Amino acid sequence: MTLSVDIENLYGNLKMTTHAEDLKFRLVTVELLRTAKKRYTYRALKAKTGLPVTVLSRYVKGHVLPNTERARQLWKTLSKIVSLEMELKSRIKFNKDGYFDNTSIVGDVNLLRQAANYALASFAGKRVTKVLTAAVDGIPLGTMVAQTLGVNLVIAKNTKEVGVPSFLEETYILNNSGVTMTLYIPKDSIRRRDSVLIVDDMIKSGDTQAALINLVHKAKAEVCGLFSLIAIGDQWKERMNIPKNAHVEIILRLNESTSRRPSGI
Repeated sequence: MTLSVDIENLYGNLKMTTHAEDLKFRLVTVELLRTAKKRYTYRALKAKTGLPVTVLSRYVKGHVLPNTERARQLWKTLSKIVSLEMELKSRIKFNKDGYFDNTSIVGDVNLLRQAANYALASFAGKRVTKVLTAAVDGIPLGTMVAQTLGVNLVIAKNTKEVGVPSFLEETYILNNSGVTMTLYIPKDSIRRRDSVLIVDDMIKSGDTQAALINLVHKAKAEVCGLFSLIAIGDQWKERMNIPKNAHVEIILRLNESTSRRPSGI
């Protein structure tokens, strides 16, 4: 499942009844075009879309937005050539020991916006009142997703901050490391009736995400879903007490045998 297909389903059957909805679709289309521009030249995009280079350039640079009809035409074309899953896969470069650097992923604002749009489509119809992530690599994606969904972001940190009167905390042991970690969130940051979407850039052991789920339970709130850019293997599922009605969405899945990263992520 790609970002383009999901967003098309979300907006394709949606009658644009307000200016805000119309504008959001046009903006999302431009973001998709910017992603395509990272992989294709303007000349190649001209051949695929039939639009002049000058027009495409003005869209990409934000000088002007396509109207609704042109945005729909652009979306149809771009959805065939842009895949967020393939974009993520192309960014991952393994070293000789099988580890990879995710800097080009968590630092790319446009890519994270596309991922946030993917989350918007994936969790459409779900009640989400808070986004919860863990410091530090989960923060950029969590911020984008929270902004796109229009809800507040809660960041679980491994230290207590001066000035916060009370915390909820969860202590856990990193898988196969013998290292104990503790995550803290301000006590009132998640309330009893909240429906929380847990967001992270990557899942391997599942230990951190399991701790986040437990924090939500301690707040007597519900976990409505789990969203991650990348997941390695599937053993992490066994370590998480994911509620049956919670939706899990992973954009890119990598095999355990070909991927390595420090435990606990």
